[in-house]
Amino acid sequence: MIDHLPSDHPDFAVRVAANQAERAAHLKATYDFIVCGAGSAGSVLARRLAENPAVQVLLIEAGGSDERASVMEPAAWPTNLGGDTDWGFVAEPNPQLNGRAMPMSMGKVCGGGSSINVMVWSRGHRSDWDHFAEESGDASWGYDAVLGLYREIENWQGAPDPARRGTGGPVYVQSAPNPGPAAYAMVDAAQELGIPTYASPNGEMMETAGGCAISDVLIRDGKRHSIFRAFTYPYLDRPNLTLLTKTQVNRVMIQGGRAIGVEAVRDGVLHRFGAAHEVILCLGAIQTPTVLMRSGVGDESELRAHDIKVAQSLPGVGANLQDHVSFGCIWEYKEPIAPRNSGSEATLYWKSDAALTEPDLLFCQVEFPVPSPETALRGVPEHGWTMFAGLAHPKSRGRVRLASADPMIAPRIELNTFSHSDDLKAALACVELCRDLGNTRAFAPLVTREAMPGPLNKADMEQYVRDAAVTYWHQTCSAKMGRDEMSVVDASLRVYGVEGLRVADGSIMPKVATGNTMAPCVIIGEKASRYIRAAHGL
Repeated sequence: MIDHLPSDHPDFAVRVAANQAERAAHLKATYDFIVCGAGSAGSVLARRLAENPAVQVLLIEAGGSDERASVMEPAAWPTNLGGDTDWGFVAEPNPQLNGRAMPMSMGKVCGGGSSINVMVWSRGHRSDWDHFAEESGDASWGYDAVLGLYREIENWQGAPDPARRGTGGPVYVQSAPNPGPAAYAMVDAAQELGIPTYASPNGEMMETAGGCAISDVLIRDGKRHSIFRAFTYPYLDRPNLTLLTKTQVNRVMIQGGRAIGVEAVRDGVLHRFGAAHEVILCLGAIQTPTVLMRSGVGDESELRAHDIKVAQSLPGVGANLQDHVSFGCIWEYKEPIAPRNSGSEATLYWKSDAALTEPDLLFCQVEFPVPSPETALRGVPEHGWTMFAGLAHPKSRGRVRLASADPMIAPRIELNTFSHSDDLKAALACVELCRDLGNTRAFAPLVTREAMPGPLNKADMEQYVRDAAVTYWHQTCSAKMGRDEMSVVDASLRVYGVEGLRVADGSIMPKVATGNTMAPCVIIGEKASRYIRAAHGL
C-alpha cells in the first residue's frame, strides 16, 4: 500500500510526476470510468471515484498543467482571458447588442473555470436548489439536502455557523482576507440604501431576498485553491487515477444504445479508450453539448445537417443556454488604490423589482476598471473601480450548435442576450442601482467622479447597456436536467436513451444559479459521484 504524503509535502509533486508518467506510458485499453474534463465538477467526480482503490479512473483534460503564475497568483486571473488556458469561444454577432460578438472565455487547463476565475465561492440561492429538485423530481437536489453536502466539503475559516458551514472538508473557503477600501465602501453603501448586510454571502443571506457581504474566496496561503487542487491533485500519486492532459475528446463511442468509451486526440494521435462502466461528460456548457452532438446525441435535424448518424434523438442538447450578463459602471479614484486578492472582494444580490421574493440581480465590486471594448471608447480612468453587475436570472435563452462535424472547429454559440424584453428592463434597473450604490456617501472619500455611464436619458442608457453587456463567464444549462421533452439528463444525470453515459457539469442546470457557478458545479460533481457509486455498489 502506498504511503500517502500530504499534497503540500515537498516530495509530493515529484511522486505525482513519476506516477502520472508511468500511467501515461502504459495506457490501458479500458478503464472502469472515463471522466471527460478536469474542471470544477470533473475534478470532484474523478477524486470521488478514485477513492475506491479497486476502481480504475481515466480523467481526460484538453488543457495543460495549472502550474503557472496566471493560475496560481490570485491577482493574475485576467491574464488568462484570451490566452492558452482559455478556449476562446466567441458568440455569434447579436443584433440586440448592436451587432457585437461577445467573447465567451472558458477554462482550458486543469481545474477548468476554477483555475482562471475570480475565485468567488457562491453557493446559489435556496430557490435555485429547490427549483432543481422540482424540475428533476428528486428531493435530494433541494436546498436542505444540498446544504448538507456543502457542510461536508467545506473547510470554512470564518465565524462558526454549524447550521450552514462545514469544517474539515477539502475546499478551503475564507472571507476575502484584508479587503481593500472599496470593498468595505460597498457594504456601507448597501446599508445606506437599506439593503441588508451580512458577515458572509453563503449563510443566511442566500435564504432571503438578498443582501451584501464581503465575498468568500478560494485562496489559501496567498495562492488560488482551485477545485482541481482541492480534490484531484492530492490523489494523483495513486495507481488507479490516470490524468491525460492536452487530450481532446472528439466523441463518445455508442454501440447498441450504450456508451462503450471515447475517442480522443493526444499529440495528434487518435486514441480510443473503452469504459467498462460509464463515461461522464464534465466538459462545460459549450463542449458537453458539442461532444454529445458529435456522438450522435441531439436534435435530429442538427445532426443530419452534418452527416452525423443519430444514436439518440434529444432535441434539448445545446438548447436552453444561459449566462449571467453584466454591465460595468466605473468610478474614478481620487488616488490610486492597488487591488487586493483577486480584485473582487465584495458581492451583492438584490432585486430589480421590490415585489420579488428572491434576488434577480448580481453585483461584484471590482477594484479596477472593467469596460467593454465599446464602452472603453467613452474614456476609461487610469485608476478606478467597477460595479460589475448584471442579471442573475435572465429570461433570454441561447443555443449551442455545431459549425462542423470536425472536432477541431469551434461550435456556433447563439447567446441571444436581450432576446427577451424583460431582460432589458432588468438591465436598466440594474444600472440604476449601480449608480445609486456608487454615488453614495460611502464612496465619496475614494472617488472623484462617475466615469460611466453617468446621467443619461432612456434612449442613451439603453444604448449604453447594449454596448456595455459582457459575460460573467457563467455559461450553463445547455444539457438540462428535467422530465420534459427538452431535458437531456434525468435526476441521476444519466443521458436519456443512452446507457452508461452521464453529464456532470454546469450544463445540467435547468436554470442558471444565482451567483458565481463554481460552487454549484462542485455540488453537481458530488451528486454525480454518489449516484454512480450507488449504481455500481462502490
